Amino acid sequence: MENKGLLFIPDISGFTKFVHESEIEHSRFIIQDLLEILINSNQVGLEISEIEGDAILFYRYGNPPSLQEVYRQVEKMFCAFHKHLLSYEYRRLCQCKACISAINLTLKVITHYGEFTGYTVKNFKKLIGKDVIVAHQLLKNDIAQHEYWLVTDNLLQDKEPVHLTDWMEWGDRVQQTETGAVPYHFTQLGELKNRIEPESPPQLELAEKVKMISVSREYDTDVKNLFYTALHFEFRHLWQEGVKGIDQVDHLIPGIGTKHRCILEKGFVIMYSSTFSYNPDERIEYSETEEKKRSAVYFTLERINDNRSRLNIDVYVRKNFLLQSMFSLMMKKKMERSLRRSLENLVGLLKEIKPPVEF
Repeated sequence: MENKGLLFIPDISGFTKFVHESEIEHSRFIIQDLLEILINSNQVGLEISEIEGDAILFYRYGNPPSLQEVYRQVEKMFCAFHKHLLSYEYRRLCQCKACISAINLTLKVITHYGEFTGYTVKNFKKLIGKDVIVAHQLLKNDIAQHEYWLVTDNLLQDKEPVHLTDWMEWGDRVQQTETGAVPYHFTQLGELKNRIEPESPPQLELAEKVKMISVSREYDTDVKNLFYTALHFEFRHLWQEGVKGIDQVDHLIPGIGTKHRCILEKGFVIMYSSTFSYNPDERIEYSETEEKKRSAVYFTLERINDNRSRLNIDVYVRKNFLLQSMFSLMMKKKMERSLRRSLENLVGLLKEIKPPVEF
């Protein structure tokens, strides 16, 4: 059995359209995250031959595994994949097409058993053999849906597939490949998505808070433009007085729960993105809470009409008499003046920065 083994290919469907129609950089980050999720879900000792853009070629030498063992691996990867997408959809701040479309990505898994061997170039292992070709050709089949598990007769060892769950139903087809006809069975996996437990949202807001500052200004711009310019981290230092920059963002695409460092003229403060709601027909709301939960800043962007919008900035501190008193005596007036000047700075910046077409 030295040159025989399992070939296991999870494939992210919709990837090509996703990249062609979406913002490329964010597409790359999203797919990178998903591929890492699949790799980290490996529980049956699969080896990686290569990552093929939107798919991973896994393999394992040895006797054919049981259908039950393979299914448990498929189930783990599929559920981890969709749990991540559901979490991302809930937490995301970005409104580019890549981020909006991520929730629609799907996963199919091809499993085949056959002969293959490998060779090493530098640190890379490559597989060769007719069954490697067969496994890849099975990706191009006529199954209408895009979330399924495909099992070849080679893997089943000519046995009929069994129903491993109460919802599982099997179909069967024959795929014509370069090496001949390959019989296979398949079952849809969509039901698994209905059984994924939603992740509890992070509780980052101040439990009890008191509003200390409230400033507001209207702008001759669409609310989406205001959102893009005012709230994206890379522009914050260009308009908010006293902010020199934002760095150490703990994810490539920020979302609720993301931590970042706000560099000030003197020192820095660690902040968490704590809440977000997006309804550009009415209002967009976003807040950041200080790491030690002593204060929080709320940004509310209101649509007035197609070409006019309003930004409100509210500063809160934790409800605590001493904390409130110190803030009022030492910080309130200076911060309020600074925030008003910051709102004025946005006027010129809004003329310079335009959101990408796909935003």
